[in-house]
Amino acid sequence: MRNPWTRTGNYKTSYAQDTTIFATFSEQASLVVFLIGMLVLPQFLSRGNMQILDLILIYALAVLGLNIITGYAGLINIGHAAFLGVGAYTAALVAPYLPFWAVLPVSGLVAAAAGAVVGIPALRIKHLYLAIATLAFQLIFEWAVGHSPALEQGGAMAMPRVVFLGYKVGFKNHHYFWYYVTFVVLVIMAFGFRNLLRTRFGRSLVAVRDNDRAADAMGMDPGRTKVFAFALGAFYAGVAGALYAYWSRAVVIEDYSLMISIKFLAMAIVGGLGTLVGSFFGPAFLELLDINMETFSYWIKTIYNPPGVDVGSAIRPLAFGLAIVLFLIFEPRGLANWWRLLRSYFRNWPFKY
Repeated sequence: MRNPWTRTGNYKTSYAQDTTIFATFSEQASLVVFLIGMLVLPQFLSRGNMQILDLILIYALAVLGLNIITGYAGLINIGHAAFLGVGAYTAALVAPYLPFWAVLPVSGLVAAAAGAVVGIPALRIKHLYLAIATLAFQLIFEWAVGHSPALEQGGAMAMPRVVFLGYKVGFKNHHYFWYYVTFVVLVIMAFGFRNLLRTRFGRSLVAVRDNDRAADAMGMDPGRTKVFAFALGAFYAGVAGALYAYWSRAVVIEDYSLMISIKFLAMAIVGGLGTLVGSFFGPAFLELLDINMETFSYWIKTIYNPPGVDVGSAIRPLAFGLAIVLFLIFEPRGLANWWRLLRSYFRNWPFKY
């Protein structure tokens, strides 16, 4: 007899049941508990901790977009930060004229248009050559912003304070307000990410990633699918860029440099390419690692700091690179695989002896 609260067998009799998001009621209940916990979490955190949590959520939204391009479609993207920059600068230009809830989709759509243009080379090239093309877009973006007077030539473009329901978001509640806004946007777009594979477009992404010639033989359009992947992934990045612009109160080119693109790629690898939970684990792991390594570097300087050698400053990039190498060697499927193994340990079916 089927138990709706736990798996006791395979009772799926239709394709809709096989592609359902929640297999049991316990999975639905655990998600509700998690969402409630995230809603009340800010009540127990300081303003400094809220700043870290806001940044992790914004980066998680950006990594979701990168996982669509690289994880689902298998297209290497080294210019993802440029998509965030397109969304951020779009937000800076239209924020004085539109409410923030309208700025977010506008920024995403402009970034999606840029992503579709960048995806055009994918019609003819792939693998390393496509990666170089995305790198070229990153460099072109930085050059264009740096030589554009309308964008302060890469200098700081201030973002206006947000007025929500007649109340102006001030300094004290700035991080708390943007936490809830980012959290709501992230939940909505995460559900869209999770449902993508249940559509024919999502299945086309995976088919093209595995073998684009076989996908073409089955009636799919690999070129259009790749352009769609870039556009959709850039939309996620554009929304994340607009949120980051509001959160940081200014748009500066240094926040969307090549190093940030590499950082996003590292987050996707550490979290687990093509996974939903990996898009959360990767940013959280690397951001918390960076913060702890910064504290550790100060401690190292007090103990061992020979003249002419800055040992403490080398700790953070060393830990960043070492984390990537270790995950690539020992856990290429990322932290998402650890989460899968943990869930399997508590599963009663199948093979629970």
